[in-house]
Amino acid sequence: MTDLYPAADQRELLRRAAAAHTAAAADVEAFLRRLPEVPDPADVTEYATLLSREERARTDRQAAADAAGLELPSMESE
Repeated sequence: MTDLYPAADQRELLRRAAAAHTAAAADVEAFLRRLPEVPDPADVTEYATLLSREERARTDRQAAADAAGLELPSMESE
């Protein structure tokens, strides 16, 4: 028999992954709010680092969702 709800530990991992993704997205937003009109190379590097962190967090969140039984079919158009 298949469990209708994921195990509590899987849900908690998913919550933590979602919170980490939210924090990473908030860091990108904060950076963009203080971005000067003309970004310098350090700004570009920081932005790349923040985007990379956000993407890793999004990937981790999706993996946790899949493990918790929330796997979705592809949303990409064919």
